Amino acid sequence: MIGLRNINHTTPEEMQRLANNHAIAINLRDTFPYPYTIENAVSFLELTANGSLGHVFGIYESDTFVGCCSLIPQHDIYRINAEIGYWIGEPYWGKGYATEAVKLLVEFAFEELNLLRVYAYIFEYNISSMKVLEKRALKKKLSLSPRL
Repeated sequence: MIGLRNINHTTPEEMQRLANNHAIAINLRDTFPYPYTIENAVSFLELTANGSLGHVFGIYESDTFVGCCSLIPQHDIYRINAEIGYWIGEPYWGKGYATEAVKLLVEFAFEELNLLRVYAYIFEYNISSMKVLEKRALKKKLSLSPRL
């Protein structure tokens, strides 16, 4: 069973160990560096601590950090929307962690934040991520937007 925890329970070393992976970086925005250094992890954790990156959670299996997920609230007339994002460390791929994390994140968005819409951008070639999001879209108001 996985759980979401405040990302600041994660050490920079745990973050860097999983995030320093080209297979993860190619599926995320350019702001996600590769190689991913300890300094990158420290900087990221500092930004999350002051709330600059929205609602960011560590994904944990028991006490083991397996990845990261977030909700980025939007502004002005889009304030009832948030963009969802996530990544799972490669050793944990194919075990259902992303599906469960998205489920928990979407529940948090609708039940705790009272959002009306959650959306995600996906690279066309990231079929695994599309499948994760499609599972949730069938059950909740989740909008999928493939990147071109």
